[in-house]
Amino acid sequence: MLKPVPKPAPMNDAELLAAGQNVLTAESAALTKMARQLGDVFIKAVRLLVACKGRVVVSGMGKSGHIARKIAATLASTGTPALFVHPGEASHGDLGMIVPDDVVIALSNSGETAELTDLVAYTRRFSIPLIAITARAHSSLGGSADATLELPPVPEVCPMGLAPTTSTTMMLALGDALAVATLECKGFTRDDFRNFHPGGKLGKTLLRVNEIMHSGDELPLVKDSDIMSHVLVVMTEKRFGCAAIVDNGGALAGLITDGDLRRHMKNDLLQKKAADVMTKNPQTIGPQMLAAEALKILNEKKAHSFADRR
Repeated sequence: MLKPVPKPAPMNDAELLAAGQNVLTAESAALTKMARQLGDVFIKAVRLLVACKGRVVVSGMGKSGHIARKIAATLASTGTPALFVHPGEASHGDLGMIVPDDVVIALSNSGETAELTDLVAYTRRFSIPLIAITARAHSSLGGSADATLELPPVPEVCPMGLAPTTSTTMMLALGDALAVATLECKGFTRDDFRNFHPGGKLGKTLLRVNEIMHSGDELPLVKDSDIMSHVLVVMTEKRFGCAAIVDNGGALAGLITDGDLRRHMKNDLLQKKAADVMTKNPQTIGPQMLAAEALKILNEKKAHSFADRR
């Protein structure tokens, strides 16, 4: 009869905190070690990704498969068409998703994942560039690849040294390094990035001024020769709390805000001309400026509106 395994003593708060800190410290050290060993093979891998005329196919089994999905998603969102192919499904027809113009990235800590065998053989048969991410450069996977990115020999932070932890963290970070180096090499811009991220907070951050600004009849526009009684009517109707003053040629000459009205609050205010009250040469921004940058300027200047300089 088997004896019951004694339960470990409960951990106190300090021990729990130390356990978490030890993991982060160990994994941080592993990433630093990996960064220092990057060299020509990394450059070759990035060149293969940049030259890819098809898609980047990323594959892995188990925890490596989860990381592979994330790498594919990161590549796709940064201008490199990519998809994840499950190695098990690849052997049952999904190899047909991979074409000669593609590049394959295969992840396996041991480099001996049986499920990757058919995928690796397929890339060799059809001369499809293969990038390997593994802890064993001389494994079956590492020895077959065109570029083998070897993870440094660092133990898993799991107390038993078994659960994929440090190894998958390094794979994830290495995938980010490949994606970012590739986008920089391609000259991927903010505009390109926004095309792939139109929704959510990120999409709003990348909006440009001309996409949210008011224009046409919505604007409170008056001439510099108009009297203030008319200016006040326009300001009230348009409800912007300000009026843009234009000259006879339609060019912006100044701006009248609530603050300007308070500064000129005298008995003859309504008989004055807009040119006598306006703030001349107000700061303007261009319609192509990012909305986030425009908001930063508004906050720094403590302003409440801007004029388009067009």
